[in-house]
Amino acid sequence: MPHYERPGWFTVHVANKIIAGATRLGLSLRGSRVLKVRGRKTGKWRSTPVNLLTLGDERYLVAPRGETQWVRNLRVAKAGELSLGRRTEPFAALELSEAEKPEILREYLKRWKTETGIFFGGVGWDSPEAELHRISPEHPVFRITAQRG
Repeated sequence: MPHYERPGWFTVHVANKIIAGATRLGLSLRGSRVLKVRGRKTGKWRSTPVNLLTLGDERYLVAPRGETQWVRNLRVAKAGELSLGRRTEPFAALELSEAEKPEILREYLKRWKTETGIFFGGVGWDSPEAELHRISPEHPVFRITAQRG
């Protein structure tokens, strides 16, 4: 069974709404964006706040809660949009292999362990490589690239 940590009431009804609202106003909270992706069954646009990780020239979306609906939708759509304020950027997405994920997870945890560390089973940015490899199957990671329309 795929790993998934369901968000609690506070996250769904308070925290996500505050973060998404601020992001829609153009206020990025430590890299936050609103992810928009088409539903894999309905084709309707779905949105959720995410943390955009930038490393050099590469950008990544990490799913700290595991196999979320946005992950399942992005796997099918292979594209979406990231919004910050009035700026919307279409992108193409490529899911990383297990071998590629540990270093991305380490960098993600360096930046957001305080907010999302609970979802990584005690593994932190300073954990041994073997621990990052152990948890990588539970956390999908996508490399995103700008999509020219």
